[in-house]
Amino acid sequence: MGKERVVVVTGARTPFVRARTVFRNLPPSTLGGTVLREVIAKSGLDPKIVEELYFGIVSPPAEGTNVAREALFDSGLPPTIPCTTVNRYCASAAEAIAGIAGKIQSGQIDIGLAGGVESISSVQALFSLEATYFLQNFVKAKSIGQKLSCLSKFKPKMLVPQEPGIKEPTTGLTMGQSGDLMARAFQVSRESQDQYAVDSHLKAHQAWEKGFFKTHVIAVATPEGTVVDRDTDIRADTSVEKLSKLKPVFYKDGTVTAGNASPLTDGAACVLLMSESKARELKMQPIGVIRSVAAAGVDIKKEPLLIGPVFAIPKALKQAGIQWNDLDLIEMHEAFAAQVLSTLQAIESKTWAKEKLNSDQAIGQIDPTKLNVNGGSISLGHPFGATGARILLQTLHELRSRKKNLGLLSICAAGGLGMVMVVEAIDS
Repeated sequence: MGKERVVVVTGARTPFVRARTVFRNLPPSTLGGTVLREVIAKSGLDPKIVEELYFGIVSPPAEGTNVAREALFDSGLPPTIPCTTVNRYCASAAEAIAGIAGKIQSGQIDIGLAGGVESISSVQALFSLEATYFLQNFVKAKSIGQKLSCLSKFKPKMLVPQEPGIKEPTTGLTMGQSGDLMARAFQVSRESQDQYAVDSHLKAHQAWEKGFFKTHVIAVATPEGTVVDRDTDIRADTSVEKLSKLKPVFYKDGTVTAGNASPLTDGAACVLLMSESKARELKMQPIGVIRSVAAAGVDIKKEPLLIGPVFAIPKALKQAGIQWNDLDLIEMHEAFAAQVLSTLQAIESKTWAKEKLNSDQAIGQIDPTKLNVNGGSISLGHPFGATGARILLQTLHELRSRKKNLGLLSICAAGGLGMVMVVEAIDS
């Protein structure tokens, strides 16, 4: 990525919790502000020298879409820091990190904060345009006659809200439906999906028990006086037998269930980035380096919606100057077990590589001991705008604990998008 390397100095995330539960009264600005404060506190950096903030979110609140700015105000950090909110669906935090890294590499800045937040609990129901126009006209009406005239045009159906949902405008399908269709395309069985989900939960539970997540997960106090210090969706007692009893959610004959998909989640995550030279000047001790960033988009009318990362992986490896076998860890976003298992098939398939990448060799073979070793989005949760920063922190801390070097981050996203990073750990 150029001569001046971009380093990750430190980072933090909130616990990831099931939507509409313990974080239900914490808006995205509050969750975001919490991690911003904590990251600066952990680093010991004078916040006045932070030059820019990028934050991701997928479902911003209707009253203010520049969540980065609102989170900054909530954090108490200097209001002079410029803020930008980005949306690349589930890769939003990763894109925020890439954006700040790009500014550092280009010499525009030396120090920046990047991450993301999602509060599904804060997502509100919408009303039709007809209802919106009616309300606008009623508010604008000044005389009693005008208001009565407006009221005469009222229709009861205007009060019917549009249920919040996550659908592709192009296909009209939800993410879950797309995941189910992906399972069919790659012939991924229901049993293998359930087994993958169980493994994710068990690995996440074991990671919490051994204290791994204490390296970067912070406690959060709620307005109700509860202190949340652990992810709430992990099920240590789950099993394939239990998951097999769940009904398919999206198609009657489908294989995606609530048990083998990532849950709707609230949470935030953030990292502090610097140029390597600035980190040395400030005597900081970085935890890692961003070696490369690559993105891809696919035609969602022809390709599975969530296959995008496989097209980006070869680009990221080439930019980093490494081979697949050089990787010590692979951290893959788990939107659905079906999506992960399909992606792994594509990575290992010589036929797929030939047809889609015009390559004579498969991307590589998966070593299960290197894949999502501390659990992933199915067990930990998936606050859309924050997951990319969660994965980055998880990768670097695990590399350091193993005294290993290189990790690959893979994130699928709505719209047929994929984003991949290669990172390098720095020993403590």
